[in-house]
Amino acid sequence: MSKRGHVSETPATALLRAQAVAFTEHPYEYLEHGGAEHSAEVLGFDPFTVVKTLIMQDQDAKPLIVLMHGNRKVSTKNLARQIGAKSVEPCQPDVANRHSGYLVGGTSPFGTRRAMPVYIEESILALPRIAINGGRRGYLIGIDPQVCLQLLEAKPVQCAIDL
Repeated sequence: MSKRGHVSETPATALLRAQAVAFTEHPYEYLEHGGAEHSAEVLGFDPFTVVKTLIMQDQDAKPLIVLMHGNRKVSTKNLARQIGAKSVEPCQPDVANRHSGYLVGGTSPFGTRRAMPVYIEESILALPRIAINGGRRGYLIGIDPQVCLQLLEAKPVQCAIDL
């Protein structure tokens, strides 16, 4: 539990509770365009362990989720090759919001409005714990990364590149 107490339920935390997944709550002061680097800094986390939830789409505008280290970016070329797509690109914010049911900056891979395939940077799975968005801006949750495989059926990929 965080120092500031309990944060109201989101679709993500409701799903995790329903699945009896243990998680810790980490609210912080949200900063527009601050991203994972900002949340890691204010919470005292290593940005490598803060995982971004990115809503992307393939050449047919089919949405997908990519889970990436907070201090890395996605090589869309490598990702497309690994998932058998011609191309992959980030969705526009309004499109991402529609697909996920969350606001960009507060997107969780758990409890999305629409079921989408999830891809996770393979090295994330080697971490003992990760901080990932809990479904609201300024709210991270700490979980075991294996939960992403179990609940999201995330497929490991290797597409991280340095920022």
